[in-house]
Amino acid sequence: MTLAAFREDGSINVIVESPRGATSKFKYDATLDRIVLSRPLPSGVVYPHDWGFVPSTRASDGDPVDAMIVWDGFSYPGVLVPCRPIGILRVEQTNPKSGARERNDRLAALPVTAPRHDSIADVFDLSERVRAELEQFFVAAAFFEKRDLRLLGWDGPEQARAFLRSSLV
Repeated sequence: MTLAAFREDGSINVIVESPRGATSKFKYDATLDRIVLSRPLPSGVVYPHDWGFVPSTRASDGDPVDAMIVWDGFSYPGVLVPCRPIGILRVEQTNPKSGARERNDRLAALPVTAPRHDSIADVFDLSERVRAELEQFFVAAAFFEKRDLRLLGWDGPEQARAFLRSSLV
């Protein structure tokens, strides 16, 4: 069975790989049908929120679209969380294998079943401080990976949905 990116109600599916508080990056390996250890994060760096991917999508780096569930809860690797996209952080990085520059944008989403976050419709409803902390997490997590991460800015939920539609496989 192939899991769709979009649900019938217009929300999206996000599969958690690395839960909030994880000190290692976990990644789904389709050939093994398992979530596997990718690498430890730098010392002192932890995932601030659940991190995963949107199934049935492919970003320009060849992987499924990355997604961070920006909420105060946490789940576990492999959990499917129905979400609504609230924005996207545009990112450019160096591919460590080819040395070429590539986009690797990150989706920001909230669970549809978390009513205390209903007042957040757009990534710009998050404080500037929260957005800056998310940016610094991505920079710190990639620091030793020779990716030369460059943050290009945030876009809102409509751009996030358009990006997802253009990434469907």
